[in-house]
Amino acid sequence: MINFTSALYLGLHHPSRLLQPWQQLTLGVPAALAEPPGAEEFAQKLARLQGCERGVLMPSTLHLFWDLFGMLCQQPVTLYLDEGTYAIARWGMERLSARGVAVHPFRHHDANALLSKITLQARNRKYPVVVANGFCPACGTAAPIGDYLEIVRRFGGLLVLDDTQALGILGEAPAVYGPYGHGGGGVLRWSGHFGPDILVGSSLAKGLGVPVAVLTGSERLLRRFAVASDTRVHSSPPSVAVIQAAAHALAVNRLQGNLLRRRLAQRIGQFRKGLAHIGWSSTGGWFPVQTLRGIAGKAAIRLHQRLSQWGVQTILARPRHDREAHLSFLLTARHREREIERCIDMLDTLAHEAKMPINNEQLKGQSASACQSRG
Repeated sequence: MINFTSALYLGLHHPSRLLQPWQQLTLGVPAALAEPPGAEEFAQKLARLQGCERGVLMPSTLHLFWDLFGMLCQQPVTLYLDEGTYAIARWGMERLSARGVAVHPFRHHDANALLSKITLQARNRKYPVVVANGFCPACGTAAPIGDYLEIVRRFGGLLVLDDTQALGILGEAPAVYGPYGHGGGGVLRWSGHFGPDILVGSSLAKGLGVPVAVLTGSERLLRRFAVASDTRVHSSPPSVAVIQAAAHALAVNRLQGNLLRRRLAQRIGQFRKGLAHIGWSSTGGWFPVQTLRGIAGKAAIRLHQRLSQWGVQTILARPRHDREAHLSFLLTARHREREIERCIDMLDTLAHEAKMPINNEQLKGQSASACQSRG
């Protein structure tokens, strides 16, 4: 079985034999009273990796964004939401929306649309907060962070980024032959934009392979967040085991990360060249999420089924604002050249069948719920 459904982009696994031992999983107290062993040290290492002053560990991005927007609503605020923002951040924003805070969506990666929205609302003199993904896997591009920051600074606001997709993948000094750059510090390192008016929430569950989250930013804002956080009082903090796995991830990233990123880029390049050779193409650029062009709806479902029968696992995804299913391949540094070659050969063999009409009998059991929405 060839698996193209895993978002462990660098292929990092963290078996217990490679981790530092622990005497207990939790202290039995919330983080507001006592941080688990290693939590503060590791959060600071993550902050430095991303180019920020301070970090705070959280169990998940859901906890993180719930608390972050709870903190922000302690003052008069207006939210501006990039329409491509992933669901978890949106769920956190619903906490403010329920309290009557205005949320103004704007076109995905459109700085002019953002400027128009903020300008129209400027007379209300509320603190503007712009929310976006650092990197969008659906379109394969980073947010125009420099443009967003220029607007935010003009109106004295804050930029909040969800950098889950880019952390561990993108880094400093990207180049033609090294599109990810080096270091894996995420979209701030990749774009070269930093400042005290940026907060970055990230899960490590993709690039670094650990189910834990971190909020990074300025010392002032992170100190305020640690005091205002509700879940640090009412929920358990990340376990000691997860923190040890995260420490291992950073060690691997430091020693082997650039090599793994080069390998990942090679596999993606091989996949895209293979598609071109058989007359197909994909969206996603150099990012690990590759979605086939021109194969949608029933044809995508048919191809997904046939590949599964032949031992290739793929993802049916429904991009935002699109009712039809599309077929995506998630590539990782663990994929081997021959696996990519076999996949392309199968697609070539199935090309004619994938584009043929499909009848309703073949669609039984394939409801719209089979499609996974991906932000």
